[in-house]
Amino acid sequence: MVSSAAKQQFQKDTQAYGEMNDDPSVSTKKKKAPKVAWETLREKLREHLGETAFRRWIEPVVVEVEEDERGATLAMAVPTRFMRDWIEAHYGDIVRTLWLSLVEKGSVQFSVVSPLLKPDVSLKSSIKGNSFPSAVRLSQASPSAADEAPLDPRFTFDNFVVGKPNELAYAAACRVADTETPTFNPLFLYGGSGLGKTHLMHAIAWHIRQNFPNRRVIYMSAEKFMYQFVRALRYKDTVSFKDQFRSVDVLMIDDVQFIGGKDTTQEEFFHTFNALVDRNRQVIVSADKSPQDLDRVEERLRSRLGWGLVADLHPANYELRLGILGAKAEKHGCPIPDKVIEFLAHKIASNVRELEGALNRIVAHAQLVGRTISVEMAQEVLADVLRTSERRITIDEIQKKVAEHYNIRIADMHSARRARAVARPRQIAMYLAKQLTPRSLPEIGRKFGGRDHTTVIHAVRKIEELSAYDPAFREDVDLLKRLLQG
Repeated sequence: MVSSAAKQQFQKDTQAYGEMNDDPSVSTKKKKAPKVAWETLREKLREHLGETAFRRWIEPVVVEVEEDERGATLAMAVPTRFMRDWIEAHYGDIVRTLWLSLVEKGSVQFSVVSPLLKPDVSLKSSIKGNSFPSAVRLSQASPSAADEAPLDPRFTFDNFVVGKPNELAYAAACRVADTETPTFNPLFLYGGSGLGKTHLMHAIAWHIRQNFPNRRVIYMSAEKFMYQFVRALRYKDTVSFKDQFRSVDVLMIDDVQFIGGKDTTQEEFFHTFNALVDRNRQVIVSADKSPQDLDRVEERLRSRLGWGLVADLHPANYELRLGILGAKAEKHGCPIPDKVIEFLAHKIASNVRELEGALNRIVAHAQLVGRTISVEMAQEVLADVLRTSERRITIDEIQKKVAEHYNIRIADMHSARRARAVARPRQIAMYLAKQLTPRSLPEIGRKFGGRDHTTVIHAVRKIEELSAYDPAFREDVDLLKRLLQG
């Protein structure tokens, strides 16, 4: 199923290919040899789509031209179903029209092949019926084009703003992307939503694709990995699945926390991980928590994920938020007063995604309505965002900050341990959750290992009592509250 946005783009492209047919170089029909015709078609597509779109959608295509009594069939195969649907919806009619303008008679077919493109296997016997073998002869494609999820062209190292909260993760990502022999294996990136994990994952994949075109890379979400594994089980095709994932040079799995509780998928990922590391192939994983704090993930897998370098991305501090806003403002090409940038950096501290969204709203409002950008205008346009961001502190953030402050594990927040070194920080976290979030007492209790609401009430009263007669303790709690409020 193609999105409405894709359909709109398809309509624009359909109009464009009609204009392309007026080009005399294209309208010299039915005179080129099929293989020469494909080269001509490639160049026309490059000219029409632009270099970025061409490299993203056309270069990865595996092509073979077959001639018989029916004419010249252009067989175009890609690594994923998503990619096939996208190309066919956006450029299918363009490709077909141009192809028929270049050969005597023929057709175009699209299909999906395995990302592992093995040599010496031809498409010749498989074009009929629009089905292709799982491994085909590589033609006009790079092995690095085997990414299982499309890469966002905005997410590169050049577009990543570096600051103290993310400098370790950035440096580690650059090192891994620029080294063919693994330095850290695995590289485990973790942090909350909107802090840059996916940006760095895409940046690594882009860098490898551009600088090491012979390296085979698979990038996908953990959910997609699970889906493909379940599908392989259903169709009794686990051998192909194992070959696909255990023969790459770089395996990148985003949001690995989603395999928590999925025992069979965890088992397969565990063996895939071991197979790749044993062969000195790079594994890169991201999650919203550190390996040891992943919920419902087997201990042996958590241990493996912590083998290499674990790098966290902290929420952006004020200076980093200023830098991010400044970089985004330059790209908009719209003059934004420094006071507005400072206002946004101070008021929106939750994550970079929300920060960028707020800036986009202000710029769009200024351009569409014609208003001058000012602090007053920003307050009016972002009234709902500003109200929400003031109460956007989560219980997970509180638990993490308190655990760091008292040097305990986040898992201790959910455990049954009653030692004072663990129980007191847990009570402080419950108290802060009651003070800083709109969550009910039962909701808070559930976030602390399924405890009863009466346990939360006891914790709140205990912290209030200790704060009343111990100034040092009260100052410690107040410090944590200020840190959480940004």
